Amino acid sequence: MSKREHFSDKVVWVTGASSGIGKELCIQLSGYGAQLILSSRNEEALHTLCKELPSSDRHIVLPLDLAQSSTFDEVVASLTNRVDRIDILIQNGGVSQRATAFDASEDVIRRIMEVNFFGNVLLTKSVLPILRKNKAQILVISSIAGKFGFFLRSSYSASKHALHGYYESLALEEEKNGISVTMACPGKINTPISQNALSADGKKHGEMDHNQQTGMSVEDCVSQLLDALSKRKREVLIGNKEIKAVTLRRFFPSLFWKVIKNQSAT
Repeated sequence: MSKREHFSDKVVWVTGASSGIGKELCIQLSGYGAQLILSSRNEEALHTLCKELPSSDRHIVLPLDLAQSSTFDEVVASLTNRVDRIDILIQNGGVSQRATAFDASEDVIRRIMEVNFFGNVLLTKSVLPILRKNKAQILVISSIAGKFGFFLRSSYSASKHALHGYYESLALEEEKNGISVTMACPGKINTPISQNALSADGKKHGEMDHNQQTGMSVEDCVSQLLDALSKRKREVLIGNKEIKAVTLRRFFPSLFWKVIKNQSAT
């Protein structure tokens, strides 16, 4: 089955839809004929994006703050008055980090976990009864940092590791209900993620890292994401040569640690 056949007329909810991978997911999915629910904190950016998509009147802008999990049940309830199903939930929203474990404040550590882990999984929990009705798919955007720790990413990496444990368990439990989960681990992708990353005091990093500037294009990344999703893969690594580090760590751990400590953090 082609990607167009798989995604045409599917109702797809994308978090973190206003920029980066989330934005490109919306662009490509709308091109395949999907009906989108676009969520992020930036309502203005969502409306701008929505107007640029094919069949813009089909799509729904639904502002959402993943740090405000107490609102999720209400948000989901309001959504069910506007759509009769959700075929695919794409958990893309999140925040990165550019601070050492020593320097990062407690507030920053808690905020990263609140958004990347608690917000993510509690939104899935709120919408799970709807997903069960349609034997839906869940795509979770983790990171190569969810496979191993890295400089300046302690809390970010921890939050992504936690997602793997949660969703691997959920996938086993929900298989009988027809739900499938795909975990995606992007490496260096050319997106603004480093600009919005949190520094030690919670302010935005505000710089485009070299690793992002020289990374895989977001268009290629999303094309591979959607290919994996259409094939219902359990996990997919996406990037250039950096993703080889996952294999290196698994089979040659001593060599891995020698190599990784010499890699640039930014």
